Amino acid sequence: MTKLFATTALLTAMAMPAWAVQPAEGETLAENQTYTYWLLDAIKSLDPAKNTDVEGSDALRSLFEGLMIQDAQGEMIPGMAETFEASEDGLTYTFNLREANWSNGDPVTADDFVYAWQRVATPETASEYAWYLELMNIENATQIIAGEMEPDQLGVTALDDRTLQVRLTTPTPYFIKTLSHTTTYPIPRAVVEELGDAWVQPGNIVGNGAYTLASHNLGVEIVFQKNPEYWDAENVLMETVRGVTVNDNNVALTRYQAGELDRVQIPAGQFPRLSEEFPEAAVSVPNGCSYAYIFNLSEKGPEVLKDARVREAMALSLNREVIVDQVLQGGQEPAYSWTHWAIDGFSAPEGGMKDMPMEARMARATELLAEAGYGPDNPVRIQLQYNTDDSHRLLAIAAQQFWRPLGIEIELNNVEWAVHTDRLQNQDFEMARYAWCADYDEATTFLDWFRTTGYNSGKWSNEEYDKLLVDARTAEDTAPLYSRAEEILAEENPAVFVYHYADVDMINPAIKGLPRENLLNTWYAKDLYRVAE
Repeated sequence: MTKLFATTALLTAMAMPAWAVQPAEGETLAENQTYTYWLLDAIKSLDPAKNTDVEGSDALRSLFEGLMIQDAQGEMIPGMAETFEASEDGLTYTFNLREANWSNGDPVTADDFVYAWQRVATPETASEYAWYLELMNIENATQIIAGEMEPDQLGVTALDDRTLQVRLTTPTPYFIKTLSHTTTYPIPRAVVEELGDAWVQPGNIVGNGAYTLASHNLGVEIVFQKNPEYWDAENVLMETVRGVTVNDNNVALTRYQAGELDRVQIPAGQFPRLSEEFPEAAVSVPNGCSYAYIFNLSEKGPEVLKDARVREAMALSLNREVIVDQVLQGGQEPAYSWTHWAIDGFSAPEGGMKDMPMEARMARATELLAEAGYGPDNPVRIQLQYNTDDSHRLLAIAAQQFWRPLGIEIELNNVEWAVHTDRLQNQDFEMARYAWCADYDEATTFLDWFRTTGYNSGKWSNEEYDKLLVDARTAEDTAPLYSRAEEILAEENPAVFVYHYADVDMINPAIKGLPRENLLNTWYAKDLYRVAE
């Protein structure tokens, strides 16, 4: 994979025909082309520079389109970029943009990408995803984010209205994979500069995607309508897309069964029954996300978690197999690494606690706690914070039960998603439920999270780990570096890794076009259609 972009003299992705959505043989389109899907929580932001969650990304993929998009298998295909070329040294990419309009009829230009990326890097924007430009290795991104250089020094230039040039600091084999992420989407400079933060409100927001924002009742529903200005509008069949917020997963399932929702997550433990009763609707496929309990190792974190022996004991004694096989029961995999097992080219390190019998792990955990001065007579006391969802609650209760016999007392603290993420961002927690979903199909999308200056909500830091990620940027063979990085995480335990996700859903069989082979489960409403039932 390294050689694909770094050593090729000239790389050109040729323009591809539009992916025209067509019913399969024997299918008849329904008259009502509407798709209604479930949201657990309110979408925090529709600003590409400020979104941080999966639900927001799903919405933004309807409203905007980046240089590249993904097909049903997760492969990169042209979006706004009709073609691109890479220089021989792999440091310069030139993108030729297709002719397209914003939803207000104005043309989309290369400058809209330049403005958007510079805005992400600008400290005043306070983008929580500014680090993503560093991960892409965009020239001068690090210095601009640190306030040491001006935004106009970012390595992205509009050569003309339809030609965008991007300069990297080092050859980056996964660079093209990063370009379907919402952080890289263009935004309309004139609209943003005129309206400020209000530009994302209904009636104001202007996008270049297949849909426009019809309404957004925060925490209730969000509605999209087909955008007639979209460059491939003639091949978009789904007219209306609705996201409906239901905080209780079991209530959401009931609403699915009543015909109010077309897609909903299956509650923990119910997949075996539902897959037997509704084999055409119940679906479980690997999903590139990892679930963990993050330790707050910052100055604001509890002193007890600064002791590596306590963290190791907690990691050892969590019975992941019981969580996966008896609580979740949806095809998830136990996690002994942060990187998802199915990520392209990744191999988890051999050995470690995953190869220890549970009895031996519990014995070692007891020894470690005793060495640290803790046990049933002098318990460790920690608060575990999680956001509202019945599955998170069930897992937190299970973890509480696993740790209690060792003398680890867990206080459960359930808060709403917005509060949860704000507290994580500000290190106002002791231990917190968290999940990270891959932004692209390569191991750095996970490993960079724990970099000292990465997203890293617990503020763990390790010099060797940081250096491995720097070295991986130019390495011919990244596998041993990534493996060693995971070994360090296993040695230091900045978090307890719990399980690797599967997407476990009830999907109305009348809805076609949702991907089943894309590890990131990246879906585009423009690819969907409803057949007559």
